[in-house]
Amino acid sequence: MSNEQRYALLLRRATRAALATALLLALCKAVAWWYSGSVSLLAGLTDSLLDGAASLLNLLAVHYALRPADEDHRYGHGKAEALAGLGQATFIGVSAILVGIQGIDQLRHPEPLGAHALGIAVMLLSLAMTAALLLYQRHVIRLTSSSAIRADALHYRSDLLLNGGILLALVLASLGWEHLDALFGLLIALYILWSAFSIARESVTTLMDTELPEAVRERMLRQVLDIPGVLGCHDLRTRASGSHWFVQLHLELPGDLPLSQAHTLCERAEAAIHGDYPNAQVLVHADPIER
Repeated sequence: MSNEQRYALLLRRATRAALATALLLALCKAVAWWYSGSVSLLAGLTDSLLDGAASLLNLLAVHYALRPADEDHRYGHGKAEALAGLGQATFIGVSAILVGIQGIDQLRHPEPLGAHALGIAVMLLSLAMTAALLLYQRHVIRLTSSSAIRADALHYRSDLLLNGGILLALVLASLGWEHLDALFGLLIALYILWSAFSIARESVTTLMDTELPEAVRERMLRQVLDIPGVLGCHDLRTRASGSHWFVQLHLELPGDLPLSQAHTLCERAEAAIHGDYPNAQVLVHADPIER
């Protein structure tokens, strides 16, 4: 199996796992909320439903992003992942607003909660399933550097805290502190809103062709400058599109160097960068330096 095929397989599995997890947890939370009336559980249910919608959007975007480059998209379709991240941020932001509205209503018109044990059991299940999904997503991100899976993992990390907060609220409610349920719901809503902002910020960074991290760029320069015969390097430009990196640089070579040798040095520079960063597509321009 080639690296591209393995990459595609990992992304498809990760997006399907996220969608299945969100839908199963939404079903469990719906049953528990119906019997308990907990605002915190409603927060979790709303978040899981929108997680499902966001994960479905992510699955479709990843499927599109994996399409090979064509005549209309010479650099591929990788930025569909960043667009999916913006969509996820929108879904998550809406969920935060809905949860906040419900929490304020519960503070104004408090109602007793029921079925504490069922709610607690569902939240323990949610914590276990979310943690397992995050472990798999971390594995996929390490192998693919996918921005779409990274955005998905970011909001599922917020879910982990959300589910922990809901569990604590239900435990306190079972001990007679039922008024804390609505307060927890509001705090969770604020955290979800912050998560949406973080996802949107990362997606915009990709769409705006922000340079790769400085440490990565410095390593690329060192690799090129270590090649015997290379006098210098300038105008290094980098950007990311999905999991693919695009690198351009100007290689300073002796002006009297034969064309074939200059071409060989350019290929060595490309291979040096590609060796450490196999997802990088490198374009090298040779500049003659008169000595």
